Amino acid sequence: MGFFSRLVNGLKNTKKSFSEKFKYIFTGNEIDEDFFEELEYILISADIGTETVSEILDRLKAEIKQKKLKKTEDSKELLKNIMKDILNENVAEEFEYPLAIMVVGVNGVGKTTTIGKIAQKFASKKKKVVIAGADTFRAAAGDQLKVWADRAKAKYVAGEQGADASAVVFDAISSAKAREADVILIDTAGRLHNKINLMEELKKIGKVVSREYPEAHYHKLIVVDGTTGQNSISQVSLFNEAVGLTDICVTKLDGTSKAGFLIELVSKYPDMAIRYIGVGESADDLLDFDASDFVDAIFE
Repeated sequence: MGFFSRLVNGLKNTKKSFSEKFKYIFTGNEIDEDFFEELEYILISADIGTETVSEILDRLKAEIKQKKLKKTEDSKELLKNIMKDILNENVAEEFEYPLAIMVVGVNGVGKTTTIGKIAQKFASKKKKVVIAGADTFRAAAGDQLKVWADRAKAKYVAGEQGADASAVVFDAISSAKAREADVILIDTAGRLHNKINLMEELKKIGKVVSREYPEAHYHKLIVVDGTTGQNSISQVSLFNEAVGLTDICVTKLDGTSKAGFLIELVSKYPDMAIRYIGVGESADDLLDFDASDFVDAIFE
């Protein structure tokens, strides 16, 4: 299956929700207030926040007026381009090496699986990868990550359950230097029952990376569950305050009809780039995010 076909198929729930409603609204009728009210309802139902929807509609009205459009069907491409513009406010840049990526997020979002899939993506590019199992609170996380590391032929460095996470990262950096690795992927704990302890642990890991591996290009990527929609934005805020996030990965988009919340996410955090989206279970279903392809896919 080609990239775009995989994307369209993975976003079929959102696509179905959008396309059926848009088929009705972009039918060649006159552009009037009823049209804008219907469009507002559709965008909000796709889990785009009201402020962002207002911005989209204001821009659409201005362009319609400027171009003197009369029919609703003539405004469809304008809407798509506005959505693409918002999503392109911060495009993920090409990675530079050596590279260290600390991956954060709450338990249950698919963080460990995502790290494994990222490792495979780098492996397919002939990059040497070291994975640091710095989630020392969940034994199952380490077992799962070891399986993914083996698949990607990556070196896996872990500590005993309950060990100091930053010590694991220190060991992983030492291993990466010895192996002349290109990438270190750092798994972290996702428990939130004691947020202060968790955030302090993440800060400590960051200090170890900066001190022991200053030559590395350091990214802090959060994994969020796409099925939770806008509810995940509070998680982004929490982790961003602690570590200063650079990248976002949204998983499980194949299980939701509200993938429009990505537009809300970028609108609220224009300094972060959506790096990856997950649209299925296989490693190939973790896709590099492309705003134009994403919007075209849900309108397809």
